Amino acid sequence: MTRVWKWNRPVTVREVLEDLQQERSIAYTTVMTVLDNLHQKGWVRREAEGRAYRYEAVSTRAAYAAALMNDAWSQSDNPAAALVAFFGMMSDEQRQALQDAMRIVQGPASAPEPADTETASGAEAGGAESTPPSEAEGDETASAAQAESPESVPPSDRPAGSAGDKPGGTPRENPA
Repeated sequence: MTRVWKWNRPVTVREVLEDLQQERSIAYTTVMTVLDNLHQKGWVRREAEGRAYRYEAVSTRAAYAAALMNDAWSQSDNPAAALVAFFGMMSDEQRQALQDAMRIVQGPASAPEPADTETASGAEAGGAESTPPSEAEGDETASAAQAESPESVPPSDRPAGSAGDKPGGTPRENPA
């Protein structure tokens, strides 16, 4: 899956094979079998092209990771404690990424209201209404985040193989 996600386009067995062979010796039939297994599990879709297939990821790597996190969190008997423990494991960079993601998801409407709510807003007082540049930028970023979210992938198109689908409950990286 790493190779298919990396290219972010439909790929052939031959392309994946040639890329993998730069690192190690691997047989064409091995790559073909792995991609066929990924297709059978619903992780990739394929389209015939001559005598071969082109394989394309069903969802993004980010959507897959989000679905795994959601599955793990929903299986907890104490979701709040699980989140506290998870946040405690995060680096400062990961916490900043989480704060950025929360701002995107919540959008500009979640910004705190001014303390003095009794005064008229600019629009009510006859002032012109405009969208601040930060809100316009946030819309683009929010759209990108929505495209990556697991909710943007229909349940029937979500990749199989979440934590509960494999022995031991841990996802395994595929060589393809």
